[in-house]
Amino acid sequence: MNLIGIVGTNADSSTNRKLLQFMKQHFAPSATITICEIADIPAFNEPDDKTAPLEVKLLSEKITASDGVIIATPEYDHSIPAALKSVLEWLSYTTRPLIEKPVMIVGASHGSLGTSRAQTHLRQILDAPELKARILPGSEFFLGRSLEAFDETPTLLNQDKVVELEGDFAEFLSFADMTNEISKKNPEQAASKRKFAWENVNGGVAK
Repeated sequence: MNLIGIVGTNADSSTNRKLLQFMKQHFAPSATITICEIADIPAFNEPDDKTAPLEVKLLSEKITASDGVIIATPEYDHSIPAALKSVLEWLSYTTRPLIEKPVMIVGASHGSLGTSRAQTHLRQILDAPELKARILPGSEFFLGRSLEAFDETPTLLNQDKVVELEGDFAEFLSFADMTNEISKKNPEQAASKRKFAWENVNGGVAK
């Protein structure tokens, strides 16, 4: 299975990047995970012609070609980073590659809560009409105290968390297979969702 792992921050140093790097090497026998950075994607600026910048187009192509997406998000002020929100706004307003796409959310934080509030917010965002991702239900991977969680390779040191992540990832692979099979049988469903426009809802909304 071919998956995309999105580092949900533009920070130079991130334990969420390390988490995806660990997942890439640990789960190599069952999936190929391509890690995508968002640091070079410009801040969202709503274009009148709905044209995406090249960086957004390239990320969209990778998402579309993948079997699923893993988003690793930090938590800033009880929510996701502004850089990740900006990327999602680009994707929703222009190319919409996440519609019907299987998504797994993970997160690492320096504190003890492991991005629990950010992940809840991210689930709400991904359910927006212009995104409508298929989010893995019932499984939430929170990694707290992440500064001490990895060695230099980076390997996740807490074996209980490794076992937990293995279980969540196995569930995601099954979920992605099922979701993609359903999408193949009902291509018109995703096509219909990509045509969504707020202008057609209750007479439209003001900019």
